Amino acid sequence: MKTIQLSYPIDPAKVAKGPVVLAMGFFDGVHRGHQQVIGQAREIAAARQQPLAVLTYDKLPAIVFRQLPQPVRYLTPLPLKLQLFAKLGVDVTYVMDFTSTVGHLSPQNFVDEVLMQLQVSAVVAGYDHTYGPREIANMQRLPDYVRDRFTIRTVGKLAANDGDMKVSSTAIRQLIDEGQVGAANEQLGYEYLTTGIVVHGFARGRTIGFPTANVQWTENERIPAIGVYVVQLKVQGHWYDGMASVGYNVTFGEQKNKTIEVNLFNFAREIYGEHVVVRWVQRLRGEVKFASATELVNQLKKDRQLSKEILGQHA
Repeated sequence: MKTIQLSYPIDPAKVAKGPVVLAMGFFDGVHRGHQQVIGQAREIAAARQQPLAVLTYDKLPAIVFRQLPQPVRYLTPLPLKLQLFAKLGVDVTYVMDFTSTVGHLSPQNFVDEVLMQLQVSAVVAGYDHTYGPREIANMQRLPDYVRDRFTIRTVGKLAANDGDMKVSSTAIRQLIDEGQVGAANEQLGYEYLTTGIVVHGFARGRTIGFPTANVQWTENERIPAIGVYVVQLKVQGHWYDGMASVGYNVTFGEQKNKTIEVNLFNFAREIYGEHVVVRWVQRLRGEVKFASATELVNQLKKDRQLSKEILGQHA
């Protein structure tokens, strides 16, 4: 997949040659609803024998319009989002630098000066996608600005498994914040992923027979709520089974900083400094302050056994 960084006004020299079928959206999470949008664009591209392209943005567009908590935390920071696009068969991804200038383009100018510059033959987006003020820059109004210069396909709502809510980035963010990674994974269509670097911790786990890799996570990624989870860790290109604690080591006296500590099964190598990926499979329990290290060890043994059973079914 080719990735092309764009800024406004668009430099024609950077644009792929020839017509493309374009899926557009911010696509945070690249969840099942997003996958449906890209999948329908892929079908059109195949029928027309044209490249499949995606238009996305380098930052959450809402940053331009209102104050948000800092740092902004994403389900899929750009590098991971690009990997997921590639797996979905995208040929070209345009990453637009989203600024106030872009955010305040009129709908007509967005069509004329962005979409037409990308030489689109068809555009596919979700039913709730906007490209400016919601009341005038929505998918229902898009044909008014396009004036039959390319075809439009609007993809309808995808219901979550419970049928009551749509699959959405907002819902998934809430589930992750609550630690409900299993429910989040159902909406994502894959196990939630975060990245980080293995750093030195307090090494307490080693003294009780449960050595851990202390993962310093990337600042703008969304970390699941405090608790204990079934996970897999990707190290040097290989996945290893384990369990992770997100919390403050309360049994040993509450620490100031939250940590991610991953205990890997049947793994004894030192991996300090390694860039790793955490795959969040399922939540086991909340963080508990045990009366003694012995009580903690007994619980960790139960956690490890249950984690192995879950991962055995997962495989």
